[in-house]
Amino acid sequence: MKIRLNDIELSLPIGQSLSELLAVQEIAPQGVAVALNGAVLPRSRWPETRLNDGDEIHLFTAIAGG
Repeated sequence: MKIRLNDIELSLPIGQSLSELLAVQEIAPQGVAVALNGAVLPRSRWPETRLNDGDEIHLFTAIAGG
């Protein structure tokens, strides 16, 4: 199946979870927020959220500043 991660197309195995995707991409979950198809997804739901063909995922990182 194909998804888009921050506007980059990736091919994934069917049934992969969001947590598995982040682990494979070596993205540490600390300080990261995820929007799946335009909706922010709580971290507690990442392991149970199975990705589907055509999903669009955007990752956002927190930055300190002022």
